[in-house]
Amino acid sequence: MCGIAGIFHLDTPKPVDPARVKQMLDVIAHRGPDGEGVWTAAGVGLGQRRLAIIDIAGGTQPMHAADGRLTVVFNGEIYNYRELRADLEAWGAVFRTHSDTEVILHGWRRWGPACLDHFSGMFAIALFDHDQQCLFVARDRLGVKPLYYTELSDGAVLFGSELKALLAHPRVRRSPDLSAVEDFLGLGYVPDDACIVAGVKKLPAGHHMILRRNHRLPEPQRWWDIGFSGDARGSVKDLEHQLTDHMRMAVRSRMFADVPLGAFLSGGVDSSAVVALMAEASRTAVETCSIGFDVPDLDETAHARLVAERFATHHRERIVSPDDFGLIDTLVHHFDEPFADASALPMYRVCELARERVTVALSGDGADEALAGYRRHRFFVNENRARGLMSMQIGARVFGALGRAYPKADWAPRPLRAKSTFQALARSPEEAYARAIGFTTPELRARLFTPEATAQLAGHRAEQRIEVAMRNAPAADWLGRAQYADMTIWMPGDILTKVDRMSMAVSLEAREPLLDHKLLAFEASLPQSMRLRGGQGKWLMKHAMRRYLPDEILHRPKMGFVTPISAWFRGPLAGEADRIARGAALANTGWFRPDELARVAGDHRSGRADHGRLLWQLMMLDKSLTRLFGA
Repeated sequence: MCGIAGIFHLDTPKPVDPARVKQMLDVIAHRGPDGEGVWTAAGVGLGQRRLAIIDIAGGTQPMHAADGRLTVVFNGEIYNYRELRADLEAWGAVFRTHSDTEVILHGWRRWGPACLDHFSGMFAIALFDHDQQCLFVARDRLGVKPLYYTELSDGAVLFGSELKALLAHPRVRRSPDLSAVEDFLGLGYVPDDACIVAGVKKLPAGHHMILRRNHRLPEPQRWWDIGFSGDARGSVKDLEHQLTDHMRMAVRSRMFADVPLGAFLSGGVDSSAVVALMAEASRTAVETCSIGFDVPDLDETAHARLVAERFATHHRERIVSPDDFGLIDTLVHHFDEPFADASALPMYRVCELARERVTVALSGDGADEALAGYRRHRFFVNENRARGLMSMQIGARVFGALGRAYPKADWAPRPLRAKSTFQALARSPEEAYARAIGFTTPELRARLFTPEATAQLAGHRAEQRIEVAMRNAPAADWLGRAQYADMTIWMPGDILTKVDRMSMAVSLEAREPLLDHKLLAFEASLPQSMRLRGGQGKWLMKHAMRRYLPDEILHRPKMGFVTPISAWFRGPLAGEADRIARGAALANTGWFRPDELARVAGDHRSGRADHGRLLWQLMMLDKSLTRLFGA
């Protein structure tokens, strides 16, 4: 685990100043406090900040092949490196270290770009081939590990694990991208195919590029995708055993490390299942940790404690106040791009707690997306059943009229918000789902933007990428299409970005066994009834975990991390709301209508409306713009 950065000249192989690469690494030192390395040659420079996990003595980077032909830096872990090492040694490879990094060098030599198909892990790789005069960059299947890049006017391509690494180079121009602002307001994050800094890109999850000397910067090529085929066959018992075996193998493969290892334990099904399988595989007590809140309705520590006692873990917990907004500037620094998911606050705290005892922590992320565990999945399936009762044209007229006539009730539980349901039914399935996982509606954004900004956007909508992904998804049913959008857009843009930045902020490696690609492929092959049944998501997983976990864990309502942001903006953050109302950095862009910003803040303060999430989003955008562009 680490942070990487580098420079590659597409045209003339100009000398690369090692100080430039080091400058890029210095700003991401938190990703790798255990050492650094910089290597340069004609037209190329590679650097790494290391968090030592495997082969602490021998796994230093940049790592070179014995014959000097190949040089690599990478961020992440190859979990099956020992099996690959045995295969490569049988092929004739000679290893000089015990690290997973060296497997990448020999894998490239044997398989070329197809080496990625053999790697099970999380990674961002940059490998320079001296003979071919090319730089190979690749990102793992789900996008667990990030990689930003940009091309300068002289043909130099910069890359780095975080945006700040690129911005440390003095020749990178800083100009905000309005379309990314639209994406952020619509989704709550800046997705993989966009960046808040114009001209900077992210290598998308499951993609690679080969940069060749005297060639233009290529477009990323997809090397992995997931399809929700729903074609798995077998009895519930057979499928249950297969799922458990995949989960067990995924967990065990992620328990190898030369440093202390533990797990996050929230007391929910997913993290509890991971801990149960870790305990099954471990000869010693598993290190677990959880955070709780001093508000009973938000606190899950009792459930986490129940699981910890069941599996005799070394458990630690810490109670924190939900009023943890003092971390706001820390979040802005580590995310670089605006990020509106307020659960990043407690995520930072649990990573901070874990890092006191361990260097690696396993998490339970991924099951909700793969096995339809979110409430929105249930609503979406039910809405589609209703859509099937009449044609799209008739449904749009009938439900559209009902949606316009029915009173708005944001305060009510979702099943009672008939207006929202009628409005969703009046739309196509992909449009309705895109709105369901969005942050602010297109109508609200249209009111916030000035006419000039709207004209500049030229019809660009944040939701469009979700609609396109769902229409083109390799899926057998609409639920699978929705899950495909979750896995390819929401997961890398929100969930994995949050976990990566918050864990790396405290130099902690987070591993997600429930995102193992073989496990995901099996889950995506399950028919809809095995993912969602009787209004219950993750049905087969909960069925399979009955031998490990009690019913009070398996069937309790999903909570997740909650922060009281609406109350903050009527209390300790009221000054931030006033600052947004007065314009702050947002007004300087010319993109937002000051009267609308003031109305949002005023209506929230007075209680006429609940704009807590929107105010949080606007505040994070304001602070990010100020930090990045001095707006």
